[in-house]
Amino acid sequence: MIMEPESLQNVFDSAFAGIGQAREACTPQLRLQEVGTITSIATGIATVTGLPGVGFEEVLKFPCDVYGVAFNVDEDEIGVVLLGDYWQLHAGDEVERRGHVMDVPVGDGLIGRIINPMGHPLDGNGPLASGSRLPVERPAASIMDRAPVTVPLQTGIKVIDALIPVGRGQRELILGDRQTGKTAIALDTILNQRDQNVLCVYCAIGQRASGVAKVIAALRENGAMDYTVVVVTEGNDPPGLAYIAPYAATSIAEYFMEQGRDVLIIYDDLTHHARAYRELSLLLRRPPGREAFPGDIFYIHSRLLERATHLCPELGGGSLTALPIIETEAQDISAYIPTNLISITDGQIYLSPSLFELGVLPAVDVGKSVSRVGGKAQHAAYRAVAGDLKLAYAQFEELETFSRFGARLDESTRKIIEHGRRIRACLKQPEFTPVSVAAQIAVLLALTAKLFDNVPMEQMTDAELAVRESAEEIPAEVSARFGTADQLSDEDREAIIAIARQALARFQPEPEAKPETSTRPESDAKSKPETEAEEMS
Repeated sequence: MIMEPESLQNVFDSAFAGIGQAREACTPQLRLQEVGTITSIATGIATVTGLPGVGFEEVLKFPCDVYGVAFNVDEDEIGVVLLGDYWQLHAGDEVERRGHVMDVPVGDGLIGRIINPMGHPLDGNGPLASGSRLPVERPAASIMDRAPVTVPLQTGIKVIDALIPVGRGQRELILGDRQTGKTAIALDTILNQRDQNVLCVYCAIGQRASGVAKVIAALRENGAMDYTVVVVTEGNDPPGLAYIAPYAATSIAEYFMEQGRDVLIIYDDLTHHARAYRELSLLLRRPPGREAFPGDIFYIHSRLLERATHLCPELGGGSLTALPIIETEAQDISAYIPTNLISITDGQIYLSPSLFELGVLPAVDVGKSVSRVGGKAQHAAYRAVAGDLKLAYAQFEELETFSRFGARLDESTRKIIEHGRRIRACLKQPEFTPVSVAAQIAVLLALTAKLFDNVPMEQMTDAELAVRESAEEIPAEVSARFGTADQLSDEDREAIIAIARQALARFQPEPEAKPETSTRPESDAKSKPETEAEEMS
C-alpha cells in the first residue's frame, strides 16, 4: 500500500505538533544529587566517601551497573557490601545514591522460576512478571498478629511425621555433618507438598553449582517446580549476595503468606550465610568475637527466623514454615552457630553420621531430635501411636548399646531388641518417596501391635511396602478421620490392624517341624534316642 504525499505530510505534522506540546509542558527541575567516590576496593566490599546523607542499608550504584548496600555508616566514610562483579571497579570511580533500601520482586510470576537475590532470572525463561517489590529486610510480625500452630506440615517422612512432627508456622532446624542427608530431607518435604496447597521457596546459599543443579533437576523431574520458587547464590558469587539471599527469599515467601497462603521455606544452608557475614564483617574491620564471628551473628539469624509464623485469621491466616539447614563439624552440636540456631528455632532434627554409615536412611537420631511445637499440631491418629513408639525405640537404643558388650540377655530384653530392630527397619525410607498419611498410620499401628515382630529381618523392606500398599483398602470413612482432630476409635484401630495383618500373612515364618514329630510313629520316636545312645557309646 502506497501512502499519498499529502497524508504522509499530515502524519508528520501531527507527530511534530505532539512533540512540541510535550516539550513546552516539560519544565526542567534542579535537584540535589550526592555523588561519592570510591577510596578503596577489597574482596566484596568498597570504601566510599562524599555521601553525607546516605542511610544504613541504602542501595548505592557503582559503574558498570554494580550495586552495593551501605553497611558501615561512619562519620568520614561508608563501608559498602558489593552485590555484583566488582573486578572492574577502581578507586576514584563515582558512586550514586539510589534513595531506597535493598528490595526484591514478589508475586505469582515468580512461581516456577529460578532467580538470584536481586531478582534477576537465572533460568533463561525471560524477564520476571512481577508487579511489586518488597524490602529484603522487614520487621517480623508482632505477637498480637500471630496465631497458635495448629495444622501439621506433613513431610512424607515417617520418622519425622510420627516422632518429630512439624507444624505450619514452626521453625525446625535440620543439622548434621556434611553428606548425611540434610538437603534430601528438605527436598522430600517439598515433594510431599504436591496437592497440599503449600507453596515452597528453596534458598541455596553459597552452594556448589553442581549441587544446586542436582536439586533443581530433582524438583523438575518430580513436578515440584509448579509450586516452588528457587533463590540461588553459588559458591563463586560475592559474599554480599550470599548474605542477603535468605532475607530476599523470606520477603518472597512473606508476600504469599500475607495473601493467606501456607508457605514452606528452606534455607540451605545457614552455615554458609554465617561465614559470608563473618567475611564481610572482618573485611569491614568489625571486631571479631567467639570463633571470629562478630558479636551480632545471633541477631542476623534471629531476625530472619522470627519472620516465620502463623498469622491470625484477621490477617488472612497464612503461615510461613522455616526449615533452616546447618552443617556441624565432627558431630559438634555445641559449637557457636549450632547452639545459636537451636535456641532460636522450635526444635531440631539431628542427622547422625554413624546411622548414615549403618545404612539407616534417613539418618535421624531420634534421641537428639525434638519438636517443641509440632506435637500440638499433629494429627490425633499419630498421637495415638507415636508416644508408645518413641518409648519403645528409646528402650531399644539403650539395650542395643548394652548388648554389644556380649552380655547374656533374658527373653523380655531380647524381645524389646527385636521389636526395636523392626521399628528401625520400618522407619527407613528411600529418597524421593514420600509416604501418605494413611500409609504411615497403617505402618505405625502395625508396629505398635507388634505385627512385624515375627517377620524375618531380610524381608522387612518388602513387608513394610506390603502394609503401605494395603492402606488403600482402609475404608473411606476411617481414612477421612486421619486429617481431623478426632481420636481413632477402637473399631478403627482394629480395622486397620486387620488389614495390616492380612498383608503380612505371607511374610510370617513357617511353623517349625513340631507337628511332624508328634504325628510320627511311636517306634520311630523311640528308635532315634536309642541310635543316638549307641553312637555316643
